[in-house]
Amino acid sequence: MRVSRFYQIQKTLLQYGLDELIPSHWQPWYARWARRSLFWLRNRYPQHSAALRLRLALQSLGPVWVKFGQMLSTRRDLLPADIANELAQLQDKVAPFPGEQAQKLIEQALELSDISQLFEAFELKPLASASIAQVHTAVLQLADGSSADVVIKVIRPDIRKQILADLALMDTVAEFAARFLPDGKRLRPREVVSEYRKTILDELDLNREAANAIQLRRNFEHSDSLYIPYVYSDHCRHNVMVMERIYGIPVSDIAALHAQGTDMALLAQRGVEVFFTQVFRDSFFHADMHPGNIFVSREHPDNPKYIGIDCGIVGTLNPEDKRYLAENFVAFFNRDYRKVAQLHLDSGWVPAHTNVEEFESAIRTVCEPIFQKPLAEISFGHVLLNLFSTARRFDMQVQPQLVLLQKTLLYIEGLGRQLYPQLDLWKTAKPFLETWVKDQVGLPALWRQIKENLPFWAEKMPQMPNLLHRYLEQGPRQQALLLAQLSQLQQQHQRASRRITEALLAGAGAISASVAFGFGATLLATALAAGTIFFTLKALLS
Repeated sequence: MRVSRFYQIQKTLLQYGLDELIPSHWQPWYARWARRSLFWLRNRYPQHSAALRLRLALQSLGPVWVKFGQMLSTRRDLLPADIANELAQLQDKVAPFPGEQAQKLIEQALELSDISQLFEAFELKPLASASIAQVHTAVLQLADGSSADVVIKVIRPDIRKQILADLALMDTVAEFAARFLPDGKRLRPREVVSEYRKTILDELDLNREAANAIQLRRNFEHSDSLYIPYVYSDHCRHNVMVMERIYGIPVSDIAALHAQGTDMALLAQRGVEVFFTQVFRDSFFHADMHPGNIFVSREHPDNPKYIGIDCGIVGTLNPEDKRYLAENFVAFFNRDYRKVAQLHLDSGWVPAHTNVEEFESAIRTVCEPIFQKPLAEISFGHVLLNLFSTARRFDMQVQPQLVLLQKTLLYIEGLGRQLYPQLDLWKTAKPFLETWVKDQVGLPALWRQIKENLPFWAEKMPQMPNLLHRYLEQGPRQQALLLAQLSQLQQQHQRASRRITEALLAGAGAISASVAFGFGATLLATALAAGTIFFTLKALLS
């Protein structure tokens, strides 16, 4: 199975001429010979660009590779712009599996003898179908006797087996690329595949997606900007999720939004605010906010509200990353490249040995031409992209949480400018970030931290006298034990040094005895051999 699938993948890649993407000077002689031996697998689409051929090849390989291409499209620090733009057009749409099979899976997961036990109605024809799952509409019977319109998301049968098989092949290809391609180290193919593995396997667990949706809904409860549908967690399993059905307008349907009189400027601005609120207030953000997952409420078009679905992929930031990122953004707004470079070093994103002046100069070289444009024309996402690309030249390590952030920011900015081309993302974001940074320092932040830690301190305060007494009592004993361990380590080091010296003398004696014997100096050779034996025994017995 694995061999036949591997051949199918190789056949597809060659028939789309993707071997041409690898420069000839990177291909060893045996690779060129192997390619010529497969003479029947010619490039059938020479009239298309390499980027288009790559997209078409991934589409023909199936859903796992489509999603991989979608993820690669966000890694513009690794790919040329034309390939990244082409991969961004990949559509995760596949033919549905039979509705009767979906019904059977739902009944098994929810332990129902018949679906009518829990649902008043169930639509066999799927509402939507993608590579991982498909969605059916239904009417749920509630405990109080009422009913609710819902959608049921069902994982495709046997999809895990297919995904794991293709991931194993991706690991093999990544290992080959990392080992044999001259640029393999910089491209980090193993890390890219590992990141994809985690992302796609997480999407197979609908309990995780349900928990993410519940968290996001709680974070934006009573919000005028974002609504997350209610999840019926009692009816969620690892392969089935039941949630409230929504009736919004797809955010990509600009004509329908204009027809209902939506305030497009406010809608675009709220998209930016929702993103930064998720990242900096909640440290928990929806990381798959492409247009297919976002709708706009039909209610109150003058006060528009987003509706978010499909929370399978989320990102998180720890407090340190969040602070460094916010300060980086503010430093960029103020064109303080020295601070940007220093923040990268302080955060550990680039190695400590990096030359700050060179790094600052590289950032200025990339960013100053961008700032020659009016602020409203500058892409915030691409500034962040250029920053990461420049930092990568200075051995910046892959930060998965920042990759997700970059992808989401590009989605949000593109969406905002599609809704309202005059959107000035910088004008919207800068006050938010500056206020957030100020809230993290100074007396208000100090008082907030004291209040947060006060219950812990109050709990531990009565134990302080006992802890102090125990420390003073055990201090001398611990010190004596540490000195004894240091002395033991020193003795072991001295013994190891002696053994190495004796082994070197034994080796030198053996070589010298051989040379002396070869020249006929038998007496000298015998003496050297005796010395060799002596030092060998001493090294072994010491």
